[in-house]
Amino acid sequence: MITILIKTASVAIFMLAAVQAQANEKLTIGITLQPYYSYVKAVVGDKAEVLPLVDEGFNSHNYLPQPNDLRRLGKMDIIVINGIGHDDFALKVIKAANRADLIVLEANKDVPLLPAMGQSVGDGAVNPHTFVGLSTTIQKVYTIASELAKIDPENAREYRKNARAYATKFRKMKREAMLTLGDLNTAGMTVATTHNAYGYILQEFGVDVAAVIEPAHGVEPSASQLQGTIEKIRNAGIDVLFYELNMPNRYVETIEQATGIRLYRFSHMTHGSYAVDKVETEMKENLATLVAAMKFAAMKGGR
Repeated sequence: MITILIKTASVAIFMLAAVQAQANEKLTIGITLQPYYSYVKAVVGDKAEVLPLVDEGFNSHNYLPQPNDLRRLGKMDIIVINGIGHDDFALKVIKAANRADLIVLEANKDVPLLPAMGQSVGDGAVNPHTFVGLSTTIQKVYTIASELAKIDPENAREYRKNARAYATKFRKMKREAMLTLGDLNTAGMTVATTHNAYGYILQEFGVDVAAVIEPAHGVEPSASQLQGTIEKIRNAGIDVLFYELNMPNRYVETIEQATGIRLYRFSHMTHGSYAVDKVETEMKENLATLVAAMKFAAMKGGR
């Protein structure tokens, strides 16, 4: 589907460059999810306008396209998409707009993707939550800057400089987290999660996800599914359960009481406002949570 959407990209870039040269106006770059606002705004600074496709406060997993989305899309020269399953609503809007001049920029096109996990996942599905990882965030920011440099060569140097500065922040975050962990041996640490969202950040620290509990995002497991998860946690010796901030997770208390597992909350990064510092702020909080969980696991195992 994405290939079809961007088959006219080279023509669109040429047309857009001609229009810009005549009008000498800033680009308007659309985004579909809160993390992509942070990325694009960090890259472009004041060289372009950044416009969300949807007002803040929506749930991307069950959002249905609205007429206002088409109107907003009409103002955009470019739209930056996740494109691998987390913003399918946006792909529907783009298809409905049928705009040959719209440039669709796939932020994840250079990212090594993880397979999706969970009971409702189909064959060949990938984990779309690349914005919850450090290395994946860096790669996406570089991709965005590189693609924008081709479209807007006048500001290419600024875009690349901003991308490098932004990426450096996340490299430093990871280094500081690693130093905080010191010589702890957490090689045997295994975790469960309530949602297929945290694999990218966990893999960077060698943490294995042994179980994903929710049948689908925001859908609580049935009694039999919950009992199966409790038995799996007991049998596998899973240390901690990561669950999602800003989402109802009532059943996690049942799991905690039945297994004695320790609970930790991660931000999904797609709730709340659009802000340039959103990913940076919430990534720091997630890293602090992960470090605390890893220290607990090491202490519990006597490692």
